[in-house]
Amino acid sequence: MNSHRAAEPPIVALDFADPARADALVRRLSPELCRLKVGKELFVRGGPEAIRRWVAEGWDVFLDLKFHDIPHTVAAACRAAADLGVWMVNVHALGGAAMMTAAREALEPLGRQRPWLIAVTILTSHDAQSLEAVGLSERPAAAVARLVALTHTAGLDGVVCSAQEAAAVEAKTHSAFRRVTPGIRPAGSAANDQRRIMTPAAALAAGATDLVVGRPITRADDPIVALMDLRAEMGLT
Repeated sequence: MNSHRAAEPPIVALDFADPARADALVRRLSPELCRLKVGKELFVRGGPEAIRRWVAEGWDVFLDLKFHDIPHTVAAACRAAADLGVWMVNVHALGGAAMMTAAREALEPLGRQRPWLIAVTILTSHDAQSLEAVGLSERPAAAVARLVALTHTAGLDGVVCSAQEAAAVEAKTHSAFRRVTPGIRPAGSAANDQRRIMTPAAALAAGATDLVVGRPITRADDPIVALMDLRAEMGLT
């Protein structure tokens, strides 16, 4: 398993429709300053080649596809992601314990070379009203707690959660259990479509281990300045 670094660089979400624009931004950044997250749109449009290239260039790549299917299919998808050399991959905890266990078991033969395997709990765009609309009567914090317990029992390495839930996640698991938090907005940034958001310093203080930041960097007039400002807010030099 990967070792947990004392100071974790931020994860830049490459939420681009055009793979060339994503690559242009990556070439301005540095693996020493940040890590990369590739989501559904960029992966579907650009395919795996960019990921292979970035991994070869020394980048830690989080493949954020939120696999959710029958256990055999998800296990095969996670192994395929590992073959790309990604640093982290995720599944959706709503897929259940059998699915998450199959994903973990598919990666275990890789030993220390395997990627971190984490699970999505409740998306940061949800609030109590939107959860109720899809049949989940729990408030977001209660739903997260239930799915965190399921993920931890399945033996995964962590969860994606709101920074507002990070401390509760740590209390119910352990300090090495990763709390990967989107919805991070530096002081003064727009919330956009994220509802459960927090500043970088507040998220780290609340127990987040890995901060995911997208538009405040990717849509900034100067992404490098925005990244360095973010690192300063995180206490990184």
